[in-house]
Amino acid sequence: MAGIERFRPWFYAAAAYNLVWGIWVMAFPDAVFDLIGVTPPQPIAIWQCVGMMVFAYAPAYWLIARNPVRYGPLVWIGILGKTLGPLGFLISAAQGRLPWVFGWTIVFNDLIWHPAFWAFGLKYARSHQTSIENAP
Repeated sequence: MAGIERFRPWFYAAAAYNLVWGIWVMAFPDAVFDLIGVTPPQPIAIWQCVGMMVFAYAPAYWLIARNPVRYGPLVWIGILGKTLGPLGFLISAAQGRLPWVFGWTIVFNDLIWHPAFWAFGLKYARSHQTSIENAP
C-alpha cells in the first residue's frame, strides 16, 4: 500500500473504534470507571456526553477512509480533539481533579492515533485545494 492508501485502514479503524467506544460509554457510562476503579462523575450524563462526542467523530473518520482526497481536511478536527483531550487531562490530573489512572482512556482514545493522523495531515491535508467542483 503506497501513498495515501496506507492511511485508509487507520481511518477505518478510528471510525470503528469511535463508534464502539462512543456507544459503550453512552449505554454503560459507569463501565470505564468500574474498569479503572474510579468513582464516576455525577451527574453521569456529563460522561455520556463525552461518549456522544467521541461517537460523532466516527462518520468523519469513515469519510476520510472512503475518500481521503475529498475529506482529508477533516483530519484536522480529529487532530484538534486528540490534542486538546490529552492537554485537558494533564491539566486536570495535575490539579488533582482527575486521577492519573484515567490517563489510560487518553492513551487509547487519543495518543495511539497521533502518528497516523499527523502524518496524513501534514503530507496530504496541509495545503488541500480540493473544492466541491473538482473533488472526485
